[in-house]
Amino acid sequence: MAINLPSIAPMVAGAAAGLFAIGNLKFSRPDGTFKKVHKYRRMMFHIMPTRNESVVYFDREIRAEKLEAYLAEAKEAFGANMTHLTVGAVNIGIAENPAMNQFVVGRRMYERKGRWITFSMKRKKLNKKAKLSAVKLQMQDGETFRELTERINSQINVERSGVKTAADKEFDLLDRLPRPGMNFMNWLLRFLDYHNLLPGFFIEGDGMYTSCFVANLGSVGMGPGYHHLYEHGTCPLFVMVGKADVKPVIEGDKVVPGRVIHLRFSYDERIADGLTANGGIESVVRVLEDPYKWLGCIKADGSDARPMWPHGEEVGTDA
Repeated sequence: MAINLPSIAPMVAGAAAGLFAIGNLKFSRPDGTFKKVHKYRRMMFHIMPTRNESVVYFDREIRAEKLEAYLAEAKEAFGANMTHLTVGAVNIGIAENPAMNQFVVGRRMYERKGRWITFSMKRKKLNKKAKLSAVKLQMQDGETFRELTERINSQINVERSGVKTAADKEFDLLDRLPRPGMNFMNWLLRFLDYHNLLPGFFIEGDGMYTSCFVANLGSVGMGPGYHHLYEHGTCPLFVMVGKADVKPVIEGDKVVPGRVIHLRFSYDERIADGLTANGGIESVVRVLEDPYKWLGCIKADGSDARPMWPHGEEVGTDA
């Protein structure tokens, strides 16, 4: 039976117009709650519609002696490393500064539902050619650092098991598409996301729909770079961790050699002003510079085990 293209064209146009209208009227999303903002900030969404023209970079160097001593004990006790430590610190930083747990999509501001952190890892240990994988986890109130580490390690074991994950299957499917097909799929995903029509299961399974992405380059002996923010997804924060170095530091009125770790932060300034962002960074730095106080979980009797969030004023009084 012959297809009457002229008769189909109005139907297609009508469906597209309907989706466009629904998208512009639809404010709800499975991963966020719409937030009204001041007209000045709302104007920023139109002046700077993409993340990479809105990105701001911060540098911080932190003393590493106490951090390294803590990690030596935590690694032996429950298998923690610098990536676990950074994820725990970022979790506290975002919880203490909830304005950093927002995102802009469709030129609107949303408060994210839950705290989600994504981090990169190698699929095979000690293999320079191993593929990288992104692990995304939701942070849980009342969880200790030991419990978070065990949950992360459990997910890492799944990624390294050789079993194809949902992300692997998704990438395999997309890889089979020709370039026009890939371009169309990319356009379609951005269109659906912009208009709040992207299904919740897709958002939850994608590592770039996250509160923050953590990359520990120190694990491969590198310093941190200035990382861009991906236009795909809704990630407004990127934290890069470099390797520890010996550098001159000031102690009192003297310059002495000290162990230092370099951090670089990238953030979308549309979600919050620089003062708010600095508050989040200071929270992360405070935890990393004294993990005994803020993360604990080292003592054999469990007396220093405490939730990362919420935490009370009494945290760390015995440090």
